[in-house]
Amino acid sequence: MASDDLITMGRVSVDLYPHQVGAALEDVESFGRYLGGSPTNVAVAAARHGRRTAVITRTGADPFGRFVRRALREYGVDDRFVTEVPGLPTPLAFCEIHPPDRFPLYFYRYPRAPDMQIAPDELDLDAIGAARILWATVTGLAEQPSRDATLAALAAHPGTTILDLDHRPMFWPSPREARRWAAEALRHATVAVGNLDECEVAVGEREPWRAARALLDRGVELAVVKQGPQGVLAVTGHESAEIPPIEVEVVNGLGAGDAFGGALCHGLLAGWDLARTVRFANAAGAIVASRLACSPAMPTTAEVERLIEGNGRCSHGATRN
Repeated sequence: MASDDLITMGRVSVDLYPHQVGAALEDVESFGRYLGGSPTNVAVAAARHGRRTAVITRTGADPFGRFVRRALREYGVDDRFVTEVPGLPTPLAFCEIHPPDRFPLYFYRYPRAPDMQIAPDELDLDAIGAARILWATVTGLAEQPSRDATLAALAAHPGTTILDLDHRPMFWPSPREARRWAAEALRHATVAVGNLDECEVAVGEREPWRAARALLDRGVELAVVKQGPQGVLAVTGHESAEIPPIEVEVVNGLGAGDAFGGALCHGLLAGWDLARTVRFANAAGAIVASRLACSPAMPTTAEVERLIEGNGRCSHGATRN
């Protein structure tokens, strides 16, 4: 079997998103069911650009777990590293949709999430090491045994290793604890990606340039700071790119960062220059912000290129990365 272009690791869920825009969750009458979980969405996003992708995660031994595996295969993502945890339900995630910038999330990951039960001894370290890119998240460090497994995977990967600074405060006892483990993971990463809030948690800085430099000081080779309506800043030790936002009519901003991540991986794998890579990723995120769902909304390469060629405008509003 050929090695994977990208392996992602961590959270998975079944997303139940309301069909009624602007309604409180208690007033919603119907939902759409979608594959979700940030690293899972990143794998789907990269697969939409023709990349060989796989995801390391765990589900419940239940119908929603079967849905996850079927959906992954339908999206072209290898599910050989997806295993079941008997006795724990597959996580669900609900949201409310209040465009342009309020999308509260409600996670149902009780009593414990199966994706936090990934253990070091079940990892295929040879496959991880052979992948061209490994994508891991700070959320994967929030509990054991996932923390040790995430650090083991990061340490085993010799190539481009991306740490998504993904921070969900409800999963951590305190921001200080999240920063402690983010610092440990950054030692093994070559790329760090996060929004301003996530950068502040990880390195104590939210001004974009200071945050980028702080990430570089932690040892990464590329720091990507997503600024929502202010665009994206990407910095290496010898160059930088500031990409302005692409204006769209925002429908649901929750999947934009995952589309950004999958497109970022595609650009890095293609060997594009920094500005082109981040511009492409920014446009992919804008497209998904203009759509309802996450995984099924991930754009093709042709869709992203059409948006960029069209002077970067779809309608009105601002992207959320």
